[in-house]
Amino acid sequence: PLATMLQWREAETQHGRVAMLAVLGMLVVEEPIEYHPLFEAYNKDIGPAIRQLDEVDAQTPFFLVGLTLLIGSLEYNRALVAFAKPEGSFSFQQLSEDHYPGDVGFDPLGLKPDDAEEFATIQTKELQNGRLAMLGAAGIIAQELTNGEEI
Repeated sequence: PLATMLQWREAETQHGRVAMLAVLGMLVVEEPIEYHPLFEAYNKDIGPAIRQLDEVDAQTPFFLVGLTLLIGSLEYNRALVAFAKPEGSFSFQQLSEDHYPGDVGFDPLGLKPDDAEEFATIQTKELQNGRLAMLGAAGIIAQELTNGEEI
């Protein structure tokens, strides 16, 4: 049914966005750039990107609490925007009738096109890049967990 397809599209869009940020973050903190915005990485060998949050937690223990609260508030806002209120005939993760998957109303730079056809094209590109990023993130994480070395 259409409702199930829209739920899958919503999940795929959100996971793709997270994966795009994850791949970017893993590439920035690894060689040859080796820049970390939260601590000095040039004077110590922390290892692969999957171990970077361990160092952040060691230097600033409350950062992960703040990060968890930030992610939780963003997800709460997305739930309020995207999902239907649990009243009447209701199913788990039922999207609102007027919600377009992935559109949470956050566009501070005004990049979202007004034309529906152009918006569909942009969303297709976002989905394709998100799918590639999910595969890329899975590959980077699997490689770093397998041999414990940087990419």
